[in-house]
Amino acid sequence: MPDVPAGLMRPALAGIIPYEPGKPVEEVQRELGLERVVKLASNEGPFGPFPEALEALGRSAGQLNRYPDGGAYRLRAALAERHGVRFEEIAIGSGADGLIDGISQAVLNEGDRIVCGWPSFPSYAIYARKLGAEPVQVPLRDDRYDLDALLDAITERTKLVYVCHPNNPTGTMNPRAELDAYFERVPDHVLTVLDQAYFEYVDDPDYADGIEEYFKVGRPVIVLRTFSKIYGLAGARVGYGVGPAELVVALGKTRRAFDLTTPAQEAALASLKSPGELQRRRQANAEGRAELERILTGAGYKVTGPAVGNFVFVDLGEDAQPWFEALLREGVIVRPLGGFGAPHAIRVTVGTKEDHAFLAEALTRVRTAATAS
Repeated sequence: MPDVPAGLMRPALAGIIPYEPGKPVEEVQRELGLERVVKLASNEGPFGPFPEALEALGRSAGQLNRYPDGGAYRLRAALAERHGVRFEEIAIGSGADGLIDGISQAVLNEGDRIVCGWPSFPSYAIYARKLGAEPVQVPLRDDRYDLDALLDAITERTKLVYVCHPNNPTGTMNPRAELDAYFERVPDHVLTVLDQAYFEYVDDPDYADGIEEYFKVGRPVIVLRTFSKIYGLAGARVGYGVGPAELVVALGKTRRAFDLTTPAQEAALASLKSPGELQRRRQANAEGRAELERILTGAGYKVTGPAVGNFVFVDLGEDAQPWFEALLREGVIVRPLGGFGAPHAIRVTVGTKEDHAFLAEALTRVRTAATAS
């Protein structure tokens, strides 16, 4: 097979390590010959789409011969009404991750800088590097974003500051007072991307609603949300942002014309009509997270907290890869965090009671095997 011509690839891509998704259940079963595999790796909700969304998906199947509404008009209108903002202030994308990509393309030039915490969501840095921009990754303090240090890292070259809230992978949040102080000090030339992908899970009264408390009072911010998590639509890839109209126009230029399929749009719309199911899942997640923490701490592992999303961060204090592989052989997929900047840690997603029982049994076998060796 022929090689591509020398110099064809953009130099900015040379140092990028692509985001590595978790292994599919079917592939793990095939590779290891396992009868049952539980996936607790990708922060997906353990439940499927809302019943209303499933009905909408069925109704939309007959329209798959037609291109989707490229502007997602009905979905944007519904989201604008829900949040009390203008239609022109709603951006849509292929998950929150698609919006992060679009924001990077809209804002960053070669030589610009972004600032984010670390360990954190890798896409902030990956998409900056793709464009020849420089990510400045600020160490966490007490497993949370160090907002003062983020502010200190800003220079005249900085265009974007990402605040992952709660932070993925540590699951921790910054209290309202810290965010208030950050927005009082952040320079005018910087756009803050407040990533609230796990917003619906959080029930801590000190957790700030970025749309209500920062965007609506005129702060230079875009707030990201998603249907991938509590709404059970990770496979549909629907995210949105609430931000300045000028930025939303720019995101319309960087986004591919038909990024959101018709079924995805219809399922997201239908999901907005079921607040009762949303509350039920929030409560189930809180109970499941507490159960997961008990299982892990009872097995002798250190769980970072307080976690407020649908996952927990387990600091092993050593290379996490062997631990991940040992659990994988037992049929449990968790997330090793080398790509997130924490090679000593594992992220475990909240699952069902049955998933947690399976994990507990696997942990017992892994610890027994480790002791025997």
